[in-house]
Amino acid sequence: MRRYFEDFSIGETWTSKTVTLSEDDIIRYARENDPQPIHTDPEKAAAGRFGTVIASGWQIAALSMRLFVEAGGYGETPMVGLGIDELRWRRPVRPGDTLQVTREVAATERHKTKPEYGIIRTKVTVTNQDGEAVMTLVTLGQVPARPT
Repeated sequence: MRRYFEDFSIGETWTSKTVTLSEDDIIRYARENDPQPIHTDPEKAAAGRFGTVIASGWQIAALSMRLFVEAGGYGETPMVGLGIDELRWRRPVRPGDTLQVTREVAATERHKTKPEYGIIRTKVTVTNQDGEAVMTLVTLGQVPARPT
């Protein structure tokens, strides 16, 4: 279903399915995108601060986007990302952690110079299997307004 700017309301939420990350998932992503030993080398990571490999924060950010799209938050509406504010990695994500993403519409406003678009600000929270926030951020997205 196509949604327009006017169809979004403050407080609207979407929740994703859950995804469990394996050690292989974490290492594979990190080797391609964030090749630090804490993400790629189980032996070195075991001797470090967390006692195991942990997921790159960038992996969790990318995963949150995938899960949101799969949850159908914007439906068939083309959304253009304008930015991320307040990105915080709250807790390490370890092999075997099960994650879920919740997004809440925090604010909506008509684009100041392009009135055919609106800006949707969403609060994103990624939680683990214990309900603990592992990552939070605020996104800004541009969506088409309803044609007049």
